[in-house]
Parts: sequence; structure tokens; C-alpha cells
Amino acid sequence: MRDFARDFYNSKAWRETRAYIFRRDFGLCVKCPNVGEIVHHIVPLTPSNISDPDISLNENNLETVCRDCHATAHGTSSPIDERLSFDEQGNLFVKENYFIS
Repeated sequence: MRDFARDFYNSKAWRETRAYIFRRDFGLCVKCPNVGEIVHHIVPLTPSNISDPDISLNENNLETVCRDCHATAHGTSSPIDERLSFDEQGNLFVKENYFIS
């Protein structure tokens, strides 16, 4: 979490909005069939727009995504090895057709 966003992400308004978005998206990633873990801002938060609720709390700017899709949205690598995934109960497993040597 970036320093400028710390107070926002700890706010009651964000916690309530985040919970609503998870319910709206049924706790599933909107980009793939995985379980959602992160409520992602489509238009990223910046120091200049974080105080604008039309950006920071607008349900049309928010979507539930898994960690892999969140990393992709931000142009970073996946937080886990591409051979690994999580099942519906959150258990780590090796994807089919991948062999660990």
C-alpha cells in the first residue's frame, strides 16, 4: 500500500464499499474463473484523485479480481509461480500438465 493511500484504505467508507463490491461480484474474479481477493480500482488512485469519491468509491471504477489478474492489470509479475494456483478452499495446488522437477 502506498503511503498516500494508507488512511483511505483504513477508512470505514472504503471497508464498506469494498465489502459491497465483493458481494456484487459474488466473490469471484471478474476477469477469470478464480476466486476474487482484491477490489481493484480500474482508474488507479493517485494523490490527486484519492479524495474524489467518483474515482475512489465509485462502483463503476471497482472490480473484484484475483491476485494474478491484479498483477496483470498493474503490469507486474504474478505473485505465485505460474504452475501454481488455489482451489475454492484456498488450498495451493499444481495446475494440470505442469510437472515440478
